[in-house]
Amino acid sequence: MTQEAKWEVVIGLEIHAQLATRSKIFSGSPTAYGAEPNTQADLVDLGYPGVLPVLNAEAVRMAVKFGLATGSKVAARSVFARKNYFYPDLPKGYQISQYERPIVEDGSLEIVLDDGARKTIGITRAHLEEDAGKSLHEGMVGASGIDLNRAGTPLLEIVSEPDLRSAKEAIAYLKKIHTLVRYLEICDGNMQEGSFRCDANVSVRRFGDPKFGTRCEIKNVNSFRFVEKAINYEVARQIDVIEGGGKIVQETRLYDSAKDETRSMRSKEEANDYRYFPDPDLLPVLIEPAFVAAVRATLPELPDEKSARLQSACGLSEYDAGVLCSSRELADYYEATLAAMPAAADAAAQKANAKLAANWVMGDLSAALNKDNLDVTAAPIGASRLAGLLARIVDATISGKIAKEVFEVMWAGGQTADEVIDARGLRQITDTGAIEKAIAQVMAASPGQLAEYRAGKDKLFGYFVGQAMKATQGKANPAALNEILRKMLAGP
Repeated sequence: MTQEAKWEVVIGLEIHAQLATRSKIFSGSPTAYGAEPNTQADLVDLGYPGVLPVLNAEAVRMAVKFGLATGSKVAARSVFARKNYFYPDLPKGYQISQYERPIVEDGSLEIVLDDGARKTIGITRAHLEEDAGKSLHEGMVGASGIDLNRAGTPLLEIVSEPDLRSAKEAIAYLKKIHTLVRYLEICDGNMQEGSFRCDANVSVRRFGDPKFGTRCEIKNVNSFRFVEKAINYEVARQIDVIEGGGKIVQETRLYDSAKDETRSMRSKEEANDYRYFPDPDLLPVLIEPAFVAAVRATLPELPDEKSARLQSACGLSEYDAGVLCSSRELADYYEATLAAMPAAADAAAQKANAKLAANWVMGDLSAALNKDNLDVTAAPIGASRLAGLLARIVDATISGKIAKEVFEVMWAGGQTADEVIDARGLRQITDTGAIEKAIAQVMAASPGQLAEYRAGKDKLFGYFVGQAMKATQGKANPAALNEILRKMLAGP
């Protein structure tokens, strides 16, 4: 048994999703990313005496929307509290958050693991809070700068139960939340800009031990890859410490991606260290059933529901449907492509069209987007134009191989498929007479191979296919060419 096999990993995630409101949670300051430092913070954000916070109703609506999408309880009464601590980028000396009475509690989310197994992860709570500012160190010798643009930005902190048992499970859950908040349009999910980030609470215990081990919190990791690497490093570190006779100290740690290691930041605070108490400037949030019902009516088709529908209606595999539904925009593009294709003759043809569209959206389109670092919403080829290309594959105007050439030209130049096909003379040859003539020329030029084939060397069929395609400049309809070639090779 390996060292790791003796240990069970226990992980809980705290995900901070920046809510997609135009203004901050308690002030009218804008939340746009990329502004000059300290140009988007007003007196409320700066904590000046005499100013009062006013709750952003849109942030409340977004939190309720998340709660409904995860089957959580939406609290009829929730309370904001002051979380007291000193930090240079927290000018008030406290953060307004929710503690004992969060707005959302007791939800769950199902994840699918690499082996196809499904697992339900509990969501302990999701609460509203304000973000702090940001300390800047680059380009400053012997000093740090403070940018308070983020101070007061609305966050939804989503806290999982300690139900995750590996870094792989943690990433599956993190990606599922990421997809969900983007479907709900409550967070843009941009990890590079810090609008979706994660703290990971990690501990280990011997298999069979009912007690959790001492946990360490890895703070503010903002990429899927780094979350996985940070957890794996921390698990190995804790096992090494315990196996070496040491004890794990409860603490907050930072992940250094350059060195691929976690390092101690500070001892882990307990709730009483923050001296939580209800914020005297904010009334309790009272949510009426009618408000919840109104929010429920705005819920979109959720990722799992959309995936199930695509499997049922379009005959897609669970894998294909899952990939297409990994983002709302990609799923919308796929469905728009399929809807723009010519009507199929029957159910079998419709499923064939659905699979063809799925292959192209997941394959050539996604590869081109990745290469050019584009989002699907900015694709040079819109859904209707991709449908036009796929229609020419379906009606045998071009082959799948030629379609890839047409796609590249469309991507670079903005033409339709028909324009490219006509301009380059790429229409498939379906005239049987022309195909027979090309095959006859190939057979006449390859007497030795023809004799070997007719003597039983069947593998030479591929040679004749290649030569015939070459003779027709790749324009011969593959199905027709194969059928005619077999008859002609068999002889009179």
